Formats: sequence, C-alpha cells, structure tokens
Amino acid sequence: MENFKGQPRLPKFAVPKRYDLQLKPDLSACKFAGSVSIDVDIVAETRFIVLNAAELSINPGSVSFSPRNSSKVFDPKKVELVEEDEILVLDFAEALPLGLGVLAIGFEGILNDRMKGFYRSTYEHNGEKKNMAVTQFEPADARRSFPCWDEPSFKAKFKITLDVPSELVALSNMPVIEEKVNGPLKTVSYQESPIMSTYLVAYVVGLFDYVEDHTSDGIKVRVYCQVGKANQGEFALKVAVRTLELYKDYFAVPYPLPKLDMIAIPDFAAGAMENYGLVTYRETALLYDEQHSAAANKQRVATVVAHELAHQWFGNLVTMEWWTHLWLNEGFATWVSYLATDSIFPEWRIWTQFLDELTDGLRLDGLAESHPIEVEINHAAEIDEIFDAISYRKGASVIRMLQSYLGAECFQRSLASYIKKHAYSNAKTEDLWAALEEGSGEPVTKLMNTWTKQKGYPVVSVKFKDQKLEFEQSQFFSSGSLGDGQWIVPITFCCGSYDKKKSFLLQTKSENYDVKEFASDSNKSAWIKLNVDQTGFYRVKYDEELAARLRYAIENKYLTPTDRFGILDDSFALCMARQLPLTSLLTLMGAYREELDYTVLSNLISITYKVGRIAADARPELMDNINQFFINIFQYSAEKLGWDATQGESHLDSMLRGEILTALAMLGHKETLSEASRRFDAFLKDRNTPLLPPDTRKVAAYVAVMQTVTSSNRAGFDSLLKVYRETDLSQEKIRILGSLPSCPDQGIISEVLKFSLSPEVRSQDAMYALAVSKEGREVAWTWFKENWDLILKTYGSGFLITRFVSAVVSPFASFEKVKEVEEFFANRSMPSIARTLKQSLERVNINANWVKSIQAEQNLGEAIQELAYRKY
Repeated sequence: MENFKGQPRLPKFAVPKRYDLQLKPDLSACKFAGSVSIDVDIVAETRFIVLNAAELSINPGSVSFSPRNSSKVFDPKKVELVEEDEILVLDFAEALPLGLGVLAIGFEGILNDRMKGFYRSTYEHNGEKKNMAVTQFEPADARRSFPCWDEPSFKAKFKITLDVPSELVALSNMPVIEEKVNGPLKTVSYQESPIMSTYLVAYVVGLFDYVEDHTSDGIKVRVYCQVGKANQGEFALKVAVRTLELYKDYFAVPYPLPKLDMIAIPDFAAGAMENYGLVTYRETALLYDEQHSAAANKQRVATVVAHELAHQWFGNLVTMEWWTHLWLNEGFATWVSYLATDSIFPEWRIWTQFLDELTDGLRLDGLAESHPIEVEINHAAEIDEIFDAISYRKGASVIRMLQSYLGAECFQRSLASYIKKHAYSNAKTEDLWAALEEGSGEPVTKLMNTWTKQKGYPVVSVKFKDQKLEFEQSQFFSSGSLGDGQWIVPITFCCGSYDKKKSFLLQTKSENYDVKEFASDSNKSAWIKLNVDQTGFYRVKYDEELAARLRYAIENKYLTPTDRFGILDDSFALCMARQLPLTSLLTLMGAYREELDYTVLSNLISITYKVGRIAADARPELMDNINQFFINIFQYSAEKLGWDATQGESHLDSMLRGEILTALAMLGHKETLSEASRRFDAFLKDRNTPLLPPDTRKVAAYVAVMQTVTSSNRAGFDSLLKVYRETDLSQEKIRILGSLPSCPDQGIISEVLKFSLSPEVRSQDAMYALAVSKEGREVAWTWFKENWDLILKTYGSGFLITRFVSAVVSPFASFEKVKEVEEFFANRSMPSIARTLKQSLERVNINANWVKSIQAEQNLGEAIQELAYRKY
C-alpha cells in the first residue's frame, strides 16, 4: 500500500475501458450521490486497484470487482482514500484474475463553491437566487466528482445518466437518448461517448435558454445561457458554425461528435473549457450584446470560441499523453484560433494583434524563473501553474515560427496526417515533430528541441561592418544578466525594401552575412530589419547606426505595422534589461507620433504606463515633462479618432478610441478629463445615451472619472458603484471593476479592494480590482497580507490565487520590498504558488535595478525636456 503514496502517476496494472456513471445532484443541499461501474482490464498480476478520488466519501460496502468470465465477486478487504495524494486504494485478499472485469463503487460528494470538480454556480431567475451544478475537470478534478483514472492517457468511453429536478435542463458531452420523468425528478440518459480523457467529461444542470443552428454537414450547434439572454448567444453561434466548417477542411477530419453545445456559466474560473461536445465559458467570453458590448468584447468572443473548438480536434480527438505536453493543446489551439478568426473576420487584421501573444510569451520567458515549454510535472498540485504564457503564448509563437519556416501548405498537410494517425489516442511533442519532419524533409526535431526543451530565448545582436552583417546570439534575460542557452534561430531580414528578403538558420553563436548587393553607394542609408513580421521568437539588438536608420524608416512610414511593433517592443525590453538607456527608448517612442495602427499604438500605450511607473520611482521630479511628452505622442491619433464613432468606421478604430482616450486621461490631459466627465454625467441620466457607447465607456470615461475621485470628493466612485449594482451584463461589471483601482487616492483604493472580496463581486472577477495605481501599491500589499487567509480559503485550490500574488507583488521596484515579501511568505508558500512567487520577486528585482540605472543616467532631464517641448 505504501508504494502507491507520493507518486506522480497512477500504476498501470489496471486500465479503464468504459465508465457507466450515474449521478444525482441535490441543488438545494449542495451535495450529490453517485455510483459508477467501470469496465477495467487487469493487465498485470496485482491484488490492488489504485485510481483517483478526492473529497468523496466512498461507501466501502458498495465496492466490488466482478471478472467478466467468472461468477465470483471480489470484495476488497480494505478501502483507503489517501487525501494528500488524491488516490483510492482497493486492497483485495487475493490476486485479481487477468482480463476484463467490472469495478463497482458507490459514493457521495459536495457541490463545492471553488469552481473546480462538480461545483455550484449561482444565478437569478425572476428575482430569486438559484443554484446550478457545473463541472470543471481540467486539469485533475474529475476525481472530485467520481472515482476514476484521472490522467489524460487513460482514455475510455463514458455512458452518463443524471437524476435531476424535472423542470431543469441537464446537458452532457453527448446527445440525450432518453428522459424519464418521475414526479419532481427525471432521469436523463445520454449516448455513449467515443473514447476520451476524464478531464473532458462534463455535465451541467440548471435553467437555460438557447439558440440553435446547424453546420452544412448537419451538426447541431447550440449556445445556452441564462433565461432571457438568448439573443446574446447569436454572435457566438454564427462564429461556431463557421469555425467547425473551417476546421473540418483544415484538419481534413470531420467534427467527431453528433452535436456541439456551448454554455455560459456565471461562476467560472478560466475563460472557457473545451469539454468534448459541451464547451463551458465565462459569460464574458461567450455572450455579446449588440447594444452594450464593446468591439473588444466581440473580438474576445470570436477568438475564445475558435480556440475552444480547435481543441475538439487538437486535445480531445488527439490528446497529450501527460501534462508535460500541455503546450501541445494550448499553444496549438491559441495559434489556430487566429487562423480561424482571420479567415472569418479578415478586416480585424488579427495576425498583427497576435503580436500581443508573442510579447506576453517573451516577457515571461525573459525571467530566470521561467520554465521550458515542455515542463516536468511531478504532482497534480504543480499542473495549475503551467497554464501560463509559456504554454499558451510561447507555444503558439513557436508554432507560428515553424509554420512560417516550413510554409503554410506543407504545415497543413503534415498536421492533417498527424491528426489522422493519432485520432482517439494520445501523442507527445515528438510525434508532432515526426509528422512535420516527414512532410517537409526539414530537421524539425533538431530545430524545435532547442525551443521546447530549454527555457528562454535569444537576443540576436546585429552590426553592419565592411558590407557584411555580423549576427551574434546570446540568451536574453530581462534582468540584464547573461545566460548560456543556444538556439537554432530562423533568421529573416530585409534591406531597404520588402522585395529583398533573405533567410537562413543561425545554428552557431555568431555568423556573418554578405550584403554587398544591398550596400551600394545609393543605398547607404537603407534600413535593415531583422525578424521580418516578427515571426521568430527572439529579440533583436541593432547597433547605433542601424537603429537610427530604423527610426527614420518608422517616421517615414516605410515599415509594416508588425515590424514597427517589433522594433518598439524589443527596444523596451532592452531598456528594462539595462542594455539601452531610457533616453534612446524615449527618442524612439517619439518616432511613433503619427502612428495609427491599433496593435502598435496599443503596445505603445502599455509601454508608456510601464515607463511612467518606473520613472516615477526613479526620477519623480521629471514626471511632468515625461507625461507631457507622452500626451504629445498620443494627441495626433486622438484628434484623428475623436470621441464619437463615424459611420462605417473599422472594428480596430472602435477598439483604439477607448485605449487612446484612457491613456490621455491617465496622463492627466485636462481636456480629455473634462470631456469624459461631461459624457459620464449624460450617461448617468440616460444609460442609452449615444454620448457614451461601450467602446469608450470603461476605458475612457470610467477611468477618467476615477482619476479625480478622492475620499472627500467621491461622487464619481459612488455613481460607478450604482451602475455596477444595476447592470446584469458581466462585461459591464468587469469594465467598472477594472476602472475603480486606477484611482490615485489611497483611501478609495482601500475601499475598492475591500469591495472586490465582498459578495457583490463573483470570486472569478475579484482580480480585475487588483490593477491598482502606483499610489495604491502599498495599500494593496497591506490589504493582501491582512486578507491572506480569506484569499487562501477562497482561491487556494485553483490557479486564480497566482493572479493575486503576481498582481500585488510584481509592480514594486525596491530591494527592501523583496525582503519584506520573502519574509511574509517564508512560512506561507505552497507548491501551487511557488513558481509565481519567484517570478514576481524576480520582477521586483528587475524593476529595482532599472530604477537605479535610470537614476544614474546622465543628461536624462535635458533630453526629456527637449522631447516634451519639441515642435514638430
């Protein structure tokens, strides 16, 4: 028995083939009863059966094993639930016969309120609060609903039956085959599923409306939501039908199930979950209200739906063998969701926006405390932490890099053969590389192992000397320290024109490339841009002359938006790593004064926030000039866009308007603040006023209102809370929650944080209130320490707790704070936050060193004064 404790994986001597699961949830008492009969293949001699179970009470008298070809029934002599390892060990008096048999277990459990396992969510119907029962089993929580082999490689078929109140809707992965009503209860039976992993099993019981459509090949698609909100499911329904048809062609395999349901759940920890045939979503990721949702909400719904539906093939049909290969699921689904969204909405220019994914991956992977894409998992408690920007965003970025290197057609062909080969089974990263290698004839495994098996990425330094380009790679760290990683880097570059693109693989530390043909006398000032269109997962550092040429090319609009984005983002990262002075970064930012592209401007805005915070810590006396300089940068685009949408304007302009106006409000631009206040007053009188549509509502008006709120002048704050309490649209609630903490007043920040943990805010939404102003950092840290026990109790068993740690700790910029945080967590750390805590402290150290280097920078004040008052 002791042999089974403390092990990361279940023993393999018994393998499940089919589950017959019956559950009876009691929504008012918040508990459930159940029984399961599992067809098990005993493949090696044993007297034990070991499977997963957690937070269940097992009825020992109900447990038995009946071999297929024998009338003998084996009852265990001992039934032990080992809670710390979440395993159920059944010890029989004698060895079990090899071959098939049926394991029967009766059990009971709690419908918890922690958004994992089989849990309860609340909703209002006709003014009355009600419970619904929902599942969230990824990564390892099916074991909280029924005893099972809760690992992705133990695929089996599932036959599910639910006993539920007769007036409620009960959904599962497969279509209903029979409903028997028996007074106040009904028994709902579902078709048997194809083989799948336990983490994809799902069932939901509650009161719902739905909208319905069919794909061209007859798949029934429905979007379920709270009663009265059905029209908000129409947009997601359209996207789902088109996406299923698109993937059927792209993967060359039809959607494997007879129906697809998508459902909006009020309390939901992640954005969405790809359960086979029954995809669950946060309301904000599935519902879209023509009247009250912003363009950014519409785009989020489309990309999340496309991401979850990609999983129906990549994840559900072909499943990773173990969580080490999680990135295969998530990185791939992230990448392909852009492919689908771009096909359906080409006018959104979504591949340019993909750069936000790339940047998030690069930012996390620039830390010493990052992890490889393929990361060893030794305990279920460690899995939650790898649902991060490495698995999703770096994963998606290296797939994009590889697709760009191999070519789109070859990539698609190879992928289709990978899916056919591994359908209804499990695969490892190596299996995907093998398929791509076979299809392309390129050394994919050798190339990609450098990107998935080691953490980090290179910065490629480039110099122009004697008509040659000199390339050198070294590992990039945001801390500025040196690393010894080495990669096979697909280098692309253009000289003076996009017609002249060159590419090669940089396989050594350094290499020279002859560019005589580009370096004629007439072309001496031509720009040279590496990593064309930012398809590679690396940073570029140019020598001073090349950097100046690129600045000139940006000012004269010679470069594509993706390349303008890349130059800016790399320069910001190099400045943070103290490899580029702040003066150089600010001078480059000045070249973007006439920028109008949404993605480039959006990144420029987020960089101004970060630079503003760090400069305020380093040189507070320069802040007026720095803010004035930033205002100058954004005024051109703000004037072009104005406050009011024009007839037929683009989706991207709608998204940009709110971000630009918010930036000006945060920078204290007086005209923006007073116009926001005027429009907000009109909105309070009439919630449908055309003066404040959803695109400018949060970002521009709500944030602007909070800039002027103080403890003694709190009318704006109270008005926003009133709007929050009156709306039933999740997106509107989140717009408000995300605006409140931008207030500079510490007393108000304290109230906002207190409000975030109140019953008025759903647990999953509290983190929106953590994005506090720089004046609120200390308040947030004090609040966090005082409320740690409550935060731990509410969020301690899922990945959301990592968001609290990261949001509260990371913004600091002093070595003293590192010590203070370390002391607080000395006896409070735990496996599920260990990595996040180290990453957050590393960020504080990086900030502190950056502050020191800015303080030491010569002539910074004069340079900023000149930039702030330059006449263009």
